[in-house]
Amino acid sequence: MEKKLAIVTGANSGMGLATVIALAKKDLHVIMLCRNEAKGKRALELAKEESQSSSIELMIGDLASIESIHHFAETFKANHDSLDLLINNAGVVTLKRQETKDGFESMLGVNHLGHFLLTNLLIDELKRSEAGRIVIVSSGAHKWGTFDFDDPYFHKGFNVVKGYGRSKLANVWFMKGLAKRLADTSVTVNALHPGAVATNIGVDRDTGFGKRFIKLLVPFFRTPERGAQTAVFLATSDRVQTISGSYFYDEKEAPLSKLAQDDELVDRFWHWSEQQVGLD
Repeated sequence: MEKKLAIVTGANSGMGLATVIALAKKDLHVIMLCRNEAKGKRALELAKEESQSSSIELMIGDLASIESIHHFAETFKANHDSLDLLINNAGVVTLKRQETKDGFESMLGVNHLGHFLLTNLLIDELKRSEAGRIVIVSSGAHKWGTFDFDDPYFHKGFNVVKGYGRSKLANVWFMKGLAKRLADTSVTVNALHPGAVATNIGVDRDTGFGKRFIKLLVPFFRTPERGAQTAVFLATSDRVQTISGSYFYDEKEAPLSKLAQDDELVDRFWHWSEQQVGLD
């Protein structure tokens, strides 16, 4: 039998790398989707060493670029007919307002819109799996997230807390909208809160700013391995093979904010997201 095939985004460090290692140990073939080739290569060697598996490969793609996401999807489809598992793990936090290559505010652009486009481009391959699964790493921060359709990208009033909360609410709305659209298929989708995890998420992607601050917080946070546990659980456990459209924390279903459960906003946000990435 062929091994099940998984893609993990943001796989070069932190929870993404820990997830890759855990899945490889469970005998899956794992594709590490990384933005930076040099960092990705180092992470690939570490993942192979830690998992004692050679069934891991690196592919390059930037979730901050619509063009790069399309290129990744086309390259994947040229080599694979189906996909068993997609873990949307990559995430950024920017202390100052930044924009992606396509003009989206960076946190909403990478944390949500990049994954929204990637997932939709690979949805047919997931449907060809016997039991495809999509796992979206959100956060308890969704509970303070709000959304302004008139100013989605914080041209006014940006701060990091508001921006991150908005992007994590977006993750949950995406999960809810996708679960509705996949209801009659063999594909499930769930989201999770990993807990407060010591990763490089707050480190500037280009300058490295913030690394010293993150190191100071490490003793107070979960390890990346601990943070990855619920994602790996949702990806592989038989206990959740028929569950879709739910939000988990510590391998258990957890409550969502009232706003996150607003079906009318979920649908409106889905159509807005389609328009932003050119899928409408």
